[in-house]
Amino acid sequence: MRASIVILVLSLLLGFSFQSVAQSTEAVAHGVRNDLPQPYETQRDWGELPPSTSWAAVTAVEPSPDGRFIYVIHRCVDNSCEGRNEPPILKYDYDGKLLDSFGEGLFIFPHGATVDSQGNLWVTDARSNGVIGHQVFKFSPEGEILMTLGEKGVGGSGPDLLFNPNDVVIDPSDGDIFVSESHRGGMNNRIVHFSADGTFIDEWGGKGSGLGELSEPHTIAMDSQGRLFVGDRENNRIQIFSQSGEFIDEWRQFGRPSGIYISPDDTIYVADSESGPDTGAGELMDIMKGIRIGSAVDGTVTAFIEDMEPLRDDHSGAEGVGVDAHGNVYGAVVRRQMLERHVLKEI
Repeated sequence: MRASIVILVLSLLLGFSFQSVAQSTEAVAHGVRNDLPQPYETQRDWGELPPSTSWAAVTAVEPSPDGRFIYVIHRCVDNSCEGRNEPPILKYDYDGKLLDSFGEGLFIFPHGATVDSQGNLWVTDARSNGVIGHQVFKFSPEGEILMTLGEKGVGGSGPDLLFNPNDVVIDPSDGDIFVSESHRGGMNNRIVHFSADGTFIDEWGGKGSGLGELSEPHTIAMDSQGRLFVGDRENNRIQIFSQSGEFIDEWRQFGRPSGIYISPDDTIYVADSESGPDTGAGELMDIMKGIRIGSAVDGTVTAFIEDMEPLRDDHSGAEGVGVDAHGNVYGAVVRRQMLERHVLKEI
């Protein structure tokens, strides 16, 4: 049964009650709701850590396609891996047992990630210290580096350079690679398209708020049709593109997107970590932070996982989001430095 149908049935059976706040005219105009069903309960004690390690800023959670592993990416200590020896990539089984860890010394600011159809893990580095950074890494399930995109420590806008890449997604049909960049204040606001072997094919985007323009494309995901869903965060919207860069649609009903995950049945999970009071970054007022869930087919929003600090004026919600083969939803929380696991409530 499609996850979205399960959520709708649960909401009807349980008669959820939920917190609501008066929403601004802007929020209502965007179609973002705080009063959606909330059919999940949250766990914050899942996943063992390496000895003498605590969670740093958690940025991404990615399940393997075979339903065996879950990768969690965090930033070593506090909010950076610069000069640190801790592994930023942790590999778990579904019981939360730590199976492996790797990636030491490779990253400054590990950010977005994806797992391709072959089970390889891709991770971006969204900062640089002039020595390392500005790259995308492809790892085997055992942690071997199979490919890198971008030049180590060198940022730029050309076909062979990246600048603070935020996220990456791989087409399962042909292995083509799509990278979204840059992070806040970066020189590029574009999607870069590479072939499976890393050869540059095309790019599109550019700074702006018009259709097809981008301002901090913070996350990218692909649906079953091969369409690209880009979290155009500073514009408070998702933009949908073909793989050739043709604009298809924009959706604002999921809030301010920091992370997007689309399951094989085209259920879309969107992490909004920044809405609420406007801190000067153009956030939408009076919208609760959390994870909104709906359909990548028609854009309907059916459920909500409310953040534990939904209206704080500092950015507090989950930025990354992933969903395992059992339908458990994981939130990667940067500021509070924690991993959240959300499980469907029992009827």
